[in-house]
Amino acid sequence: MGFLPSNQELYKFLQSVGFILIFKPILEDKDRKVKGNVDAELVLQAMIDIGKYDQAIIVTGDGDFYCLVKYLDSSGKLNKVLAPSSKNCSSLLKKVAGKRIAFVSDLRQKLEYKKKETP
Repeated sequence: MGFLPSNQELYKFLQSVGFILIFKPILEDKDRKVKGNVDAELVLQAMIDIGKYDQAIIVTGDGDFYCLVKYLDSSGKLNKVLAPSSKNCSSLLKKVAGKRIAFVSDLRQKLEYKKKETP
């Protein structure tokens, strides 16, 4: 994922519960929207490391990951696809992931974490 300083607490939390985060360079477009361009890198890294993990959770709604999700599922390595919302998810990805897809919009309350209050 791309590193954004504003997400530092989230990164610390994910690492504290066992996730290994790999940060990629990010770019901002003319409207200052962040673009990570990590599609090909994620697919390649998932395949390079396939023998190093038991299960993968792929966080995307992008149909470009169809082939990766299909392969991980057929090899018993797919745990879950986590997409932002059903509305913003490729129908191809929904089809290939089947019951292994979940949507952040449906899990929002479960995924919320409280920022530490400063006195």
